[in-house]
Amino acid sequence: MDRFLGRHVKRIDSKGRVSIPAAFRAVLSSDGFEGLFALRSLKVPAVDAGGNALIGEIDALLSEYDRYSDDYQALSVALLGAGDTLTLDGEGRIVLPDWVRDASGITDEVVFVGQGSRFQIWSPERFAQFEQAARLKAAEIMTARSSRGGTV
Repeated sequence: MDRFLGRHVKRIDSKGRVSIPAAFRAVLSSDGFEGLFALRSLKVPAVDAGGNALIGEIDALLSEYDRYSDDYQALSVALLGAGDTLTLDGEGRIVLPDWVRDASGITDEVVFVGQGSRFQIWSPERFAQFEQAARLKAAEIMTARSSRGGTV
């Protein structure tokens, strides 16, 4: 299975375009998605992005709720309705819309962070802060897991 892995720092050009990492473009291509689907993260100051696998996860989550419930309406608006399909040009670049910059604090560089079936788009400064806290939290989780006999 193709997965979004690793971290890639890219510079935004003078026209507001940024190149999607080649490895990420390959995953999107094998996923059969034209471009990439992007939405504001609900938990961190970043943008979640991906293709059909990400949309499939959202659809699976939504299927747990009655279509006319308040929970379904809130989730569908936040996860699908507020998202946007960004088109890649012939060189694998996207133009970063203002909402992406506003949601993430991006100025002249971005960090693409793989998360398996999706990736996130961060400002380098915000990601550095988040990564430090995430590593501490991950260490706590793994320590607790190993004390229960789990494996790494």
